[in-house]
Amino acid sequence: MSDAQRLFDELVADYRDRPGVAFGRMMSSPGLRINGKIFAMLVRGHLVVRVPAPRAAELVTDGAGVPFEPRPGRAMREWVMFEPASGVDWDVLAAEAFAYVSTLRKA
Repeated sequence: MSDAQRLFDELVADYRDRPGVAFGRMMSSPGLRINGKIFAMLVRGHLVVRVPAPRAAELVTDGAGVPFEPRPGRAMREWVMFEPASGVDWDVLAAEAFAYVSTLRKA
């Protein structure tokens, strides 16, 4: 098992039993939703989280992560991708994403 998969499995264990949280495949990747909206997923061995656009820009500017592009050249402004070796705490990022996405209305 890769480090990324192990770290993500730990996140799933921490969140999957919370009210409103679901685990499943999202955008062809394993991910977590709160109230129907994705807040974290594992994509190509990287953690991808959704945070407010200014926070996403800060994380990218600081070099902690890179913009998430589901297709090359199609960056999503509220989504950031992190390698397991990036030095950032995946638990903290997931908590930030969970708190943010919990406030969003279901479309």
